Amino acid sequence: MSSFLLQHARLLDPTSETDRTADVLIVDGVIHAVEETIAAFPSEAEVRDCTGLVLGTGLVDLYSHSGEPGFEDRETLHSLMAAAQAGGFTRLALLPDTHPAVDNPSGVEWLRSQVGGEGRGKGGSVPQLYQWGALTLGAKGEHMTELMELAEAGVVGFADGQPIASGSLLRRLLEYGQMLQKPIALYCCDRGLAGNGAVREGLESIRLGLPASPAIAETVPLAALLECITEIKTPVHLMRVSTARGVELIRSAKAQGLPITASTTWMHLLLNVTAAKSYNPSLHLDPPIGNPTDQAALLQGIQDGTIDAIAIDHTPLTYEEKTVAFSESPAGAIGLELALPLLWQTFVASGQWTALSLWHSLSSNPARCLHQTPPSLTPGQPAELILFDPQKSWKVAPETLKSRSSNTPWLGQEIQGRVLQL
Repeated sequence: MSSFLLQHARLLDPTSETDRTADVLIVDGVIHAVEETIAAFPSEAEVRDCTGLVLGTGLVDLYSHSGEPGFEDRETLHSLMAAAQAGGFTRLALLPDTHPAVDNPSGVEWLRSQVGGEGRGKGGSVPQLYQWGALTLGAKGEHMTELMELAEAGVVGFADGQPIASGSLLRRLLEYGQMLQKPIALYCCDRGLAGNGAVREGLESIRLGLPASPAIAETVPLAALLECITEIKTPVHLMRVSTARGVELIRSAKAQGLPITASTTWMHLLLNVTAAKSYNPSLHLDPPIGNPTDQAALLQGIQDGTIDAIAIDHTPLTYEEKTVAFSESPAGAIGLELALPLLWQTFVASGQWTALSLWHSLSSNPARCLHQTPPSLTPGQPAELILFDPQKSWKVAPETLKSRSSNTPWLGQEIQGRVLQL
């Protein structure tokens, strides 16, 4: 029997709106007791003083990218899981755009064979991996997959992670997906309107001399999708919301009772196009980082519930791929190990957000978007918990990161806040 007594920790559990200091006793991986002071505990229990540390429910990432299979030089499943664990993520949902794409049951079975059991690391380690099944063959947006077969194989839901340009195909997917009772996540982007835009269109993009993508590249397909949902009533999760107008459209749609949830990515909350003056290719994202008005609208959307969750969209890319001109680099940045400390320092430590507000967006709400029961800090529940030190400083470097890739604009910088081994 293994047992741990964590004393004087700051407990964060958004499911019960808990933010208080208490002791927690964990026995054989299950929360045994949560009390202000625990005096009676097994003699063999490992006792740890957690004064100044946060003990929170595990974080849940809605969508990120795995390099394996097909791009192991970017990321393997082993390094991905290590990065997720180092960042406090106990559940991780993987997009299907690997090579080959996860567009049939064999891809789901392969992942299960690699990580063991029900998407849990071998030996029972965290995080739990979940697989999005592709909506279309090869995640190319052209031909619908056998959704029922993928559902029976155990995918967490359906997403390409890429836009679906065909309106007729989108309609068929929504109609057929309605009966499957699994999340459907869609990315609204008109590639024709976006062109080769590497940042959001506006005065700053002109000053920087960078190719720009207009806001309507998001809002035109978003408005069309909302019309389809109004007609068909299929619940949909809206991925990667990045514009102020997009937030307005979603707020209006929710007020009308449409069955939608929405997420933005952590970097779109932290940064706007003014950061691109460094021309760091790791700031080239998809969707591109927005104007200050976009960033402000996304932050307000998180606060008022228009945007349900913060996704990481961890996108590992090699040094060679990213060491090119800004607009010529492939879009994407890593984030699993960086999101919690940077979001905490920017919004919680500054007093802009409460700690529970951040935990709602990173833990309980993403779980609900995946139609899962959120992790809980309740006696009798599995100890799906993380221990976070908001004061611990560390330097972001290839040797301190668990990810195989280091494509992040914070590379070489000292940041504050790190997840500790529980």
